[in-house]
Amino acid sequence: MAQPAPYNGQEIKRRMHGAVDVLKHDFGGLRTGRASASLLEPIHVDAYGASMPLTQVASVTVPEARLLQINVWDKGLVIAVEKAIHASNLGLNPQTEGQVIRLRMPDLTQDRRKELVKVAHQYAEKARIAVRNVRRDGMDQLKVLEKEHMISEDDHKKKADEVQKMTDDTIKEIDAALKGKEAEIMQV
Repeated sequence: MAQPAPYNGQEIKRRMHGAVDVLKHDFGGLRTGRASASLLEPIHVDAYGASMPLTQVASVTVPEARLLQINVWDKGLVIAVEKAIHASNLGLNPQTEGQVIRLRMPDLTQDRRKELVKVAHQYAEKARIAVRNVRRDGMDQLKVLEKEHMISEDDHKKKADEVQKMTDDTIKEIDAALKGKEAEIMQV
């Protein structure tokens, strides 16, 4: 088994904030009415035997305020792109003409807003899981250091409390971002 990297509080903090940055980027794609190319950035397509971001198999443009146009580069991937859009739970209905897929932004009904809030909650949970994984890595590093007598039991406890505080603060930041996005989506 590979030995975990030595404990570095700043690195753990950076990784936790990386999860928050990804969440904010994902939230940026949850547009509440206007079409935006960033809306499709979280979508991954099964292409060439791997899961690839949509932007690596097609170009996305916004020809009108409520329309997205996807130009798929490889004709054989059009169906895979359609499937990925359907699986994304963004409530978009692709209309395909050859290698061009058009996505008309639906009017935001109350039901649609609730669906978008659910997607926002999924993004937030993904970020919380990432933060907890970073926390686990930090705790594992501390256990190894204590086991190998590189730090004392007291230092282990103190640093474990530090990691837990970073985790709690980052989760609060995620929850605040979610609450803000939820308010933005639900405002009529």
